[in-house]
Amino acid sequence: MTARTVLEGAEISRALTRISHEIIEANKGAENLVIVGIPTRGVVLAQRIADAIERIEGTAVTVGQLDVTMYRDDLAHHPTRAPQPTDMPADGIDGATVVLVDDVLFSGRTVRAALDALNDHGRPKAVRLAALIDRGHRELPIRADYIGKNLPSSKHERISVRLVEHDGLDEVSISGSEANA
Repeated sequence: MTARTVLEGAEISRALTRISHEIIEANKGAENLVIVGIPTRGVVLAQRIADAIERIEGTAVTVGQLDVTMYRDDLAHHPTRAPQPTDMPADGIDGATVVLVDDVLFSGRTVRAALDALNDHGRPKAVRLAALIDRGHRELPIRADYIGKNLPSSKHERISVRLVEHDGLDEVSISGSEANA
């Protein structure tokens, strides 16, 4: 397997700052905004975006996390991982603009599961999607509103997002076998 780094720490930070500014602009500020991360790395990215919005706007933004494991439609094809906690705002999400955050947007199935899971927690005014990496290969008609980097890739390649909170460093790499490259 060969791997090459496509984003380093500073580039990830700039992408998240840009996404934060785009969210603020689209929402016309930070009012009535809830940032919800999809475990595992989406939760870290959501917190970083919320922190950036707070630095920019001077207003704290509510952050939640939404486990989608039991809402997935592909559990039979992929080994299940242990469910992660779901932590939604005490005030709920009714009438709020919710920004779902994930690390990599691929087939769209995780986002579809997140939309189903979100329905169990209320009725937001709007739901937006932010992804650090959009690699294409959608199987469902889902697109991100905010993208850190478009990274076209082969289905045989693997995109790895590493974040300092989980992995000790910030980087995005792409790898694939020589036969599939």
